[in-house]
Amino acid sequence: MGGMLVFGYGNPGRGDDALGPAFVERLERENPDATDNVTYLSDMQLQVEHVTDLCGRQLLLFVDADAACQPPFQLSQIHAERDTSYTSHAMTPQALLYAYCQVYGRKAPQALLLRIRGYGFELGEPLDARADANLGAALALATRLGVADAQRWQKCARGHNDAVIVDRGSAGDGSGGPRDKSTSY
Repeated sequence: MGGMLVFGYGNPGRGDDALGPAFVERLERENPDATDNVTYLSDMQLQVEHVTDLCGRQLLLFVDADAACQPPFQLSQIHAERDTSYTSHAMTPQALLYAYCQVYGRKAPQALLLRIRGYGFELGEPLDARADANLGAALALATRLGVADAQRWQKCARGHNDAVIVDRGSAGDGSGGPRDKSTSY
């Protein structure tokens, strides 16, 4: 194993909740050469059984839809944290990291959470056009950082006090550059 795990989760049948799995699907399709250093995984929700998928990784990147984060996305470092989600239908990434610590008796791998802004989560809805644009911005970040470059991902998250909103879109000046980009990678 080793390398980086990119884990997108969400329900593809609930509109923008599909952003996590869609990110993984597109990233894997657009970066077929990265599979030596990156493992891609998608599921509808995080479960305690996923602790086995975390073993031996240098970095974990969890990807999920979020109706509350600023568009287009937010990237943050996360840490193991005990919460009550382990007893519910789905776990938070922090609770999964905590479960990992409990199961294996050691610190969990470094982890990041990429939350992509979504707008509609109703059953049977397609992906909203705004959410799809946010997904494109998140994929552009992955390309800029290098899909398998764990150190650049970690630097990106650390460089912004554990939370970053990057690349709010084209500058609109014909340059194709970002209009609100706080750091170059």
